[in-house]
Amino acid sequence: MGFSTKAIHAGQVPDPSTGAIMTPVFLTSTYVQEELGKNKGYEYSRASNPTRTALEVNVAALEGGSHGMAFGSGTAAVDAILHLLRPGEHMIVSQNVYGGTYRIARMVWQDYGIQSDFIDTTELGNIEKAIKPNSRMLFIETPTNPTMEITDLAGAAVIARKHHLLSVADNTFATPYLQQPISFGFDVVVHSLTKYLNGHSDMLGGLVVTNDAATADRLRFLQKSVGGVLSPFDAWLCLRGTKTLAVRMKQHNENAMQVARWLVKQPHIRKVYYPGLEDHPQHALAKKQMCGFGGMISFDLGSLDAAASFLRKVRLCALAESLGGVETIITHPATMTHAAVPLDQRESASRMDLYVSLSALRTSRTLWPTSRLRSMVEFDSFFPYLPKRFEPPIFAFLILP
Repeated sequence: MGFSTKAIHAGQVPDPSTGAIMTPVFLTSTYVQEELGKNKGYEYSRASNPTRTALEVNVAALEGGSHGMAFGSGTAAVDAILHLLRPGEHMIVSQNVYGGTYRIARMVWQDYGIQSDFIDTTELGNIEKAIKPNSRMLFIETPTNPTMEITDLAGAAVIARKHHLLSVADNTFATPYLQQPISFGFDVVVHSLTKYLNGHSDMLGGLVVTNDAATADRLRFLQKSVGGVLSPFDAWLCLRGTKTLAVRMKQHNENAMQVARWLVKQPHIRKVYYPGLEDHPQHALAKKQMCGFGGMISFDLGSLDAAASFLRKVRLCALAESLGGVETIITHPATMTHAAVPLDQRESASRMDLYVSLSALRTSRTLWPTSRLRSMVEFDSFFPYLPKRFEPPIFAFLILP
């Protein structure tokens, strides 16, 4: 079964009572039991809900996994994974992960005895060096948020197995359409459903996928016991989103590549970070383990003042947190998504304060026959060196509903 076919059909069957082709939204807290100890597979919606189950099966199939567990947000999903560790145990984390992951690890779980080291996982030797006698988990994000660094998934999985570490990959930026970490040997995959999988900027959610039954049982126990589960309506919204994931990601890939190549030519931009560019340090690796480079681009404007000036002049991009919707969102990670990361760590790991990140939207150029439409910013005021009749590429930043 092909990826798009799985996206449309996995976990979703016509409703047996009505024949409805779309999975219903089961807005119920409880379920009538036939007699003591006999039910139809559901007892209480905190433990399980048919709409949520459909999404869990769907995303697990897309990732090549056997078990899916949906949570109320991406950070709730990450938090559930960290519940798998015990006080006194240690985990190794990619240094440029999402700021919320850093916040949970260092500002929540560290107080309960979970130790963490954030390292550059693009060099596999660094992972080996960071392993301690009490290390129990390797948490990778690739591509990283927002520096777009790539970790060798197959190599990292080998190291994790060698040292008996639970290997976890945050696959939010790539999505299962572009890479499937389980196929490279990873134990667990986590997603912020809020982003590309939903794709419409109208719900919050997170989901964990694994092939390991014991890990899945523990995570389902945490769903039931801690209660941070995904609502039925949000599950239904995300099921709508996964159906078009392949189509959307193809367009994200195409647009982002063209935008990145255009940005590289702009003299006031110091550096463009996009794995699809040949000068990206891990371009060959990204080409090997991904079937596209995604819709996220970061670029360095040289100073915080320049970044702030640029963002003030944005016209059609939305200055906001998040990514992965049909609209183009532009973000300053250091003051938004990664504000919880201490300044010294941001500076040692990257020049993040100088970065702007762009989530390239899904558009159709055929709907815009004229190139005379202005696009992202007031270019004459921000890029005064440009000719007055300069026309930026319209495929980059126009927003279509």
